[in-house]
Amino acid sequence: MVDTAGDAHGSPGYRRRLLAVLAARELARAHRTAADAAPRREPATREPNRNPARPPERARARVPAQERVAVTFRVNGSEATVRVPPRMHLADALREHVGLTGTHLGCEHGVCGMCTVLVDGSAARACLLFAVQCEGTEIVTVEGLGRPEEQHPLQQAFSAHHALQCGFCTPGMLMSSYDLLAGPGAVTREDLPEQMSGVLCRCTGYRGILAAVADVAAAHPCGVPAPLNCEPRVLMGRSGGSGQGHTEQSGAGARESTRGVDSSLDGGADLTVPAGSPSATVEVTSALGAPVDAVWAVLDDVERMVACLPGAALTEALGGDRYRGTAGVALGPVKLSFAGLAQIVERDADGHRLRMIGQGSDAGGSATQADIRLRAEPAPGGGSVLRADADLYLSGRIAQFGRALAGDVSRRLFEQFAMAVDAAAAGREAPARRGPSPLRLAIGALLDAVRRRVSTVRRR
Repeated sequence: MVDTAGDAHGSPGYRRRLLAVLAARELARAHRTAADAAPRREPATREPNRNPARPPERARARVPAQERVAVTFRVNGSEATVRVPPRMHLADALREHVGLTGTHLGCEHGVCGMCTVLVDGSAARACLLFAVQCEGTEIVTVEGLGRPEEQHPLQQAFSAHHALQCGFCTPGMLMSSYDLLAGPGAVTREDLPEQMSGVLCRCTGYRGILAAVADVAAAHPCGVPAPLNCEPRVLMGRSGGSGQGHTEQSGAGARESTRGVDSSLDGGADLTVPAGSPSATVEVTSALGAPVDAVWAVLDDVERMVACLPGAALTEALGGDRYRGTAGVALGPVKLSFAGLAQIVERDADGHRLRMIGQGSDAGGSATQADIRLRAEPAPGGGSVLRADADLYLSGRIAQFGRALAGDVSRRLFEQFAMAVDAAAAGREAPARRGPSPLRLAIGALLDAVRRRVSTVRRR
């Protein structure tokens, strides 16, 4: 009777069959519950289930996609306020703005369950909730389950049964199993494969996971202990530098900025490099035909240098070697348009060296920061050599390209930049202010990946 549509995840026939199986399971579960003579126990450690989405009385006005919204919620016992785009989901807000990276992202379709968290006491997919939906809610992530010095019984059982291998599904498994054991009704070993089927295991630890959950259920028949690490504390964002939003903790007197555009630059504050490892590093050495002095003259003139950056445009000089601009990049169907700020922090005319820090964000929640170092050197046979290296810090959609692809695309952008600098230094026609070809970037990055793979196989 149900007319279902098919897509890349399943055909109409598969979806109809799956619907019948799920409906039969739920009907059988209801029958078993009604026939069970034993009294049903109430949740011992959490509030009654509530819809994790924001109640209607907390609904807010419609917000344009390019604006940011201040959202306040409690996460692991601490109140946090983040400023996020309206379309940013909760998982990205937790990872990028609050610094709680234990919540993993897999399919981002609500299928794999890796991003499972507790919202108002109920398990929820963090990739299917917008952060703005969680205004005023109580959130518990895997970091709140146990302390390093005092693990939760579930964590202890997972360790004892070796219930992990790659570890990617472990946060989702822990939070989903906690939700199961904290809820009403008995948990039996026979039903665990079905009851834990909402999180997909990607390696060989699944039997250990079921054994661990069964042990905890047997050891705590009256309800699993509450999360042990939910108490007020200072929440630290991922970045120690400037950010696209702020995470504030009431009562803790702390504020940590995350990635993106920092409006404090207009007031004379210096841009800083984020703490931690970069998402990708790039090193490009290009041989140019123009002499080194002519190349340096282009690098030393911000307007001429920006004109050589693919897809970039200078919109405002803020003074003190600080600038505002835009940049665009496209890779296949993903098109990103960044508004950002840049600051030249080192300029050595004698050594022909320049260092620049830039940061930007787009309306879709992507953010990037870069520490770029340029150096021009005379070549032995004439001409010059331009060396460019950069540390890139990515978040949001642009980070989902992966480190290797992000590095390949950035490398090709720097190669195009070097060609444009050479043309400008030689007095040829100024390069067009258009973005790089997404098809060429994608094909070039793919060919580089294939070459690396072939080289690895040959060495083996």
